Amino acid sequence: MTDYRYPGESTTLALTILLIVGVLLITIPTTFCLVPLLVIIVITMAYYSGRQHQADVMRIGRQVTPGTAPELTAAAQDCARKLQPGPVALYVVPSRVVNAYTFGLSKPNMIVLHSSLLEIMDADEMCFVIGHEMGHVALGHTWLNTLVGGMAGAPMPIGAAVILTFVFRWWNRQCEYSCDRAGLIACGSLRKATSALVQLVAGDINTDEELRRALTAIQRRDDGVLEDLGGLLATHPRILKRLEMLRQYAESAEYRRLAGG
Repeated sequence: MTDYRYPGESTTLALTILLIVGVLLITIPTTFCLVPLLVIIVITMAYYSGRQHQADVMRIGRQVTPGTAPELTAAAQDCARKLQPGPVALYVVPSRVVNAYTFGLSKPNMIVLHSSLLEIMDADEMCFVIGHEMGHVALGHTWLNTLVGGMAGAPMPIGAAVILTFVFRWWNRQCEYSCDRAGLIACGSLRKATSALVQLVAGDINTDEELRRALTAIQRRDDGVLEDLGGLLATHPRILKRLEMLRQYAESAEYRRLAGG
């Protein structure tokens, strides 16, 4: 159930890893043997950091269960049925920032929803957000980011580090396309997927007219050379680009097959 993976994601990941290995072999052959040790250290640190973050989330947040949030639990269970991400634990933490994320190197992975999401999004929009995060888990992005990031963090010349940063972020952005597809499969509505994405940057939207105005404002903000250059270093694609990729996917035979028609 990972056929929704964006076509270029695996290729870009392979290119990133090959570039990292090639740079390390060419620029620091005498210390290349230390790279496995560095990766082990990075992963170990990430594991214990994740455990600490997990404890913090459990302390300040509320786990989503049939007893604490029956409707949200039902939505998450429906998303899990469609996407099959494996064991996940869903938590809501108090925050005015509209955001969600997932983390964890061990099962269950944790999906964290900021409470502000529940205030502005309806059930279908929440399914898109939860499905997006479950996509990260199902496609292995949580541990791949740690592993590849650890390799890219090896000491190397500044020029090589810059190149690898651009390529690594390129892969990050393609991961977002994959998970937007997962969110669309989870919620089953391009309209709801669109409004959920827009609300992540524009806040509460209740009508089609408000959505149109928000899209116009986003387009004005993202229009410019400096924004184009900044996008090359961003971990997430621009909202308008994500919406266009989602629209194309929603019209594909692949989506209709995975979504059951």
